[in-house]
Amino acid sequence: MSGILDFLKLVYNRRFLSRNNLKAYQLKELQSLIAFSKEHSPYYKETLRDLSVNKLVDMQKLPIINKAIMMEHFDCLNTVGLHKDEVMKEAIEKELNKDYLGYYKDEFVLGLSSGTSGNKGLYVTPKSLTQRLPFVFLARSGIPLRLLPFRILFMLRVFSQGFNDINSPLISLKYLSTMTPIEEVIDRINTLKINILMAPPSLCRLLLPHAHLLKTPLKMIVTYAEVLEKEEKERLQGVFQCKVIEIYQASEGQFASACSHGKLHINEDLVYVELLDENYQEVLNPHVVAKHMIATNLVNRAQPLIRYAMNDLIVLDEPCACGSSFRTIKNVLGRNDDVLSFIKKDGSRQAIFPDLMSRWIITSSENIREYKVIQELDHSLHITIDPLEDKDLEGLKTKLIQRIMNESEVFGVTPKIEVRFERISLPSDMSKYKRFVVKKD
Repeated sequence: MSGILDFLKLVYNRRFLSRNNLKAYQLKELQSLIAFSKEHSPYYKETLRDLSVNKLVDMQKLPIINKAIMMEHFDCLNTVGLHKDEVMKEAIEKELNKDYLGYYKDEFVLGLSSGTSGNKGLYVTPKSLTQRLPFVFLARSGIPLRLLPFRILFMLRVFSQGFNDINSPLISLKYLSTMTPIEEVIDRINTLKINILMAPPSLCRLLLPHAHLLKTPLKMIVTYAEVLEKEEKERLQGVFQCKVIEIYQASEGQFASACSHGKLHINEDLVYVELLDENYQEVLNPHVVAKHMIATNLVNRAQPLIRYAMNDLIVLDEPCACGSSFRTIKNVLGRNDDVLSFIKKDGSRQAIFPDLMSRWIITSSENIREYKVIQELDHSLHITIDPLEDKDLEGLKTKLIQRIMNESEVFGVTPKIEVRFERISLPSDMSKYKRFVVKKD
């Protein structure tokens, strides 16, 4: 019964809550979360002490934490008496054994982030939350109910009990690792009569040359874990002849999901997201890059994350025609440490966001399956291209370099570029595939 109520509430909130009512809802949830955390978390009892939130703007008075702070104070931050060393040992053991199912102490789902920002993160979700996921999934997956029953093939580096808890009479979710051979992926899609593929964009690209082998057409593709470029989305839709949508999911929470129009909306009733500029002033207008994303998970009280600094760059979009007051995301540009930096002729620095460089690369040729960009300390670019076909690679290289040089010139930049061709494989460990690596001094 609670699951059905969750579904109805989530559908109502996104479709019908006015902006003012949404703000009142968020304020009430934040006040409740903060009061609970002060009472049950020694860390927040100390750090929040006399601080209170009487209106949303008061959130900016609260201290910002990040992954390093969260891990340093893990034992006294969580409210359920868990100890970092014990939890980390269990999480790593499960990763090494590829034993992704089951609950820690029969009560918690453990998440271990891959540490792309330089340090591992432990995330704890109580069973009481994950077991309500089927109804949350129905309300916020972005998959229309007309496609029920959902027969989903879910692909990611690792699995967890939390994902497994999505299974229900109306949802069949089968898991495959992204390291599974493509022939086996095709076979599973055909054998299980999969109608929805959920996978990172990099995996979807691997399937492109094999789309003709699918016996039953896919009804929808849902991507996550990596930035989905506009051109890439159009290409996938053209080849697979189905709608492609995104969800914006992280270890810290499900930040955004698609509405019936396919627009990515922040899940404002599940997570309170502050988008701030370089001076920590609120970014309200669309098409402006927010330099700081500060998130507060409104639903997980086992491990309260209050004003938690994410490292993603977000651009808001115009309000959606669906009528929801939930803010829309135009782009997730990638991580802040993925931004390329160049020295202009006048000695000043010029930043180029990874989504822009991605667009230059993938639109320079149809013969690019995957790519990786490494910016060295001298700001030169080493670009690795994995081509679909081994034909006219010198021509591809010339076109790619010329495209980047022409586009960069507009910004007053003349980068030194080296291009090579080789097979790019997805990581065999639990790490997230990074297309951009920017070396820092």
